[in-house]
Amino acid sequence: MNRFESDLLAQIQRRGDGVSGRVLVACSGGGDSVALLLLLWTLRKSLGLELSVAHADHGLREESSQDADFVRQLCRALDLDLAEASLGVKAHAETRGIGLEMAARELRWDWLRQEAEQCGAAVVATGHTLDDHTETVFIRLARGGGLGCLHPLAPRQTLRWSPLAETRREALRTYLTSRKVPWREDASNAEPFTARNRWRALLEGLRREAPDLDRHLFETHLQAEEAEQLARTLIAGWEGTRWFLTEDSIVLRREDWDERDLRWTLETAFRRLDWPRESALLRGLAPWLATRLARGRKPSSWGNFQLNPEPNRGYLHLRLSPPGSRT
Repeated sequence: MNRFESDLLAQIQRRGDGVSGRVLVACSGGGDSVALLLLLWTLRKSLGLELSVAHADHGLREESSQDADFVRQLCRALDLDLAEASLGVKAHAETRGIGLEMAARELRWDWLRQEAEQCGAAVVATGHTLDDHTETVFIRLARGGGLGCLHPLAPRQTLRWSPLAETRREALRTYLTSRKVPWREDASNAEPFTARNRWRALLEGLRREAPDLDRHLFETHLQAEEAEQLARTLIAGWEGTRWFLTEDSIVLRREDWDERDLRWTLETAFRRLDWPRESALLRGLAPWLATRLARGRKPSSWGNFQLNPEPNRGYLHLRLSPPGSRT
């Protein structure tokens, strides 16, 4: 076991990914998934893993049959069982009225779930890397994802396991080169027809200016996640005294509320009630509500929200009016 392999083993053990037994490894033949397969094969005894491999042919590239043949040869060399599927991505996209990327993901994961169940695997290992995490963050930020953008890529997400979540894509290719193991390059990854591909090209320039961008961003997200957990613990501790929920309203104690504390409380309550919780909405609602929680004695409204005080009690009820009843 070399240094790179032992470092990955230490990462997995530190995180406590909780994976053992049969693992289905998704392998496209690209550098990330080939490195994933080779690394897990090398670490299988240390982690207590039994490996099976799955390869999906999306039928979108002329070279896809060569990718499949490459994966077959790799599995033969490693003496691993391989499951293969040819997915009708174009037909699925047309039937569902969705893009090719989404259609491929839907079909691939439907098949991977079936294969995992059939071979007795509790997880499907994927080659998601630290670079993928950075790309996802920028895509979500561009779409207005708010604080949710600052969540690090979870290495374990129910069926999916991403053991390379803290590893750079470049480091994986250096590792494969050192082991004299080839991989397949998907030329479509450089074509700007998806948001991810466009961001990937933009991030190349940022990384030249800031080579440690991915690592620093990931560490920032770990800290943001910890801060959010602390805030949610505080808000949860107030439930039952400063605020609580009914079937259709948030009940807030009449007192002086800090707008920041009120926004966090509203975000938590809105999430559980499945109400809209865009940042701009909460920033507009919080100061209006804070004023009335401190001094309000009469029913009032803000947009689609209705605030009603309880008679002779120290609480006010915030309700969301049905669509079309805006006042």
